[in-house]
Amino acid sequence: MAHTGTGFFDRKGHFFKTAREATVSDLAGLLGQIGEGESLAPGIAYMLLERRAEIERLFAEHDVMLEEEAAMKAARGGGEAHGNVAKLPSRPAH
Repeated sequence: MAHTGTGFFDRKGHFFKTAREATVSDLAGLLGQIGEGESLAPGIAYMLLERRAEIERLFAEHDVMLEEEAAMKAARGGGEAHGNVAKLPSRPAH
C-alpha cells in the first residue's frame, strides 16, 4: 500500500531521507573534488557539519581579529609604512 513520507533535496535536486544527508551533499558540492580518485569532500563535509559550533566560533573570532587588524592599520595611517619598516625612495629607471 502507498504511504507518504518526508524527504529533503539538496541544491542539485537530489533526494535524501534526512536533512543532514542533504546538507552534507550541498557542503561537499561547495568543496568540490578533493584528492585523487574518490573525493574526500563528503567526509570533510560531514566533519564540518558535526563541528559546526566550533567552526562558527572560529569564524566569529576571525571576524573580530580582522576588525582589530583594520583598526590598527587605520591608526597607523592607512597601513602603508609601519613599525620599523621604512619605504625606500623610488629609483629612476636606467
